Amino acid sequence: MSAPVGTRGEEFEVVVERGKIAEFAAAMQSADPAYRGAEAVVPPTFLASSAFWRPDSARVAVGFDRRRLLHGEQEYVFHGPPPRAGARLRAVERVEDRYAKPGKRGGEMRFCVVVTEFRDAEGTLVAEARGTFIERAAAGGAA
Repeated sequence: MSAPVGTRGEEFEVVVERGKIAEFAAAMQSADPAYRGAEAVVPPTFLASSAFWRPDSARVAVGFDRRRLLHGEQEYVFHGPPPRAGARLRAVERVEDRYAKPGKRGGEMRFCVVVTEFRDAEGTLVAEARGTFIERAAAGGAA
């Protein structure tokens, strides 16, 4: 079932751990000291790791056939300084947009933009992760 625009998933907690920040930085092959220690700041794409904390029940149903699914775009917007080690964020996914375009090989490609909002303990919007998912047209041009 495809969630319509405006659908929100269940809220879940993201605890920003300094060890996970250091591991993420190491995976990026970054030696930047800002990613180490008790006051470590998250790397710009660190919030992608929140998927490891998200329970399945918190995910919005995009409704695409996973065999034809592509991850088309990803964007991170910070509404102030990025979170630091020790931050406890509340996250929730929402469907922001859905649209379709003709496929270059026939059929229809469907798009869904999902935004994950990250808020601090006071409810202030700290960051957003915006992902665009694409369902390629079915073989033979059928939608």
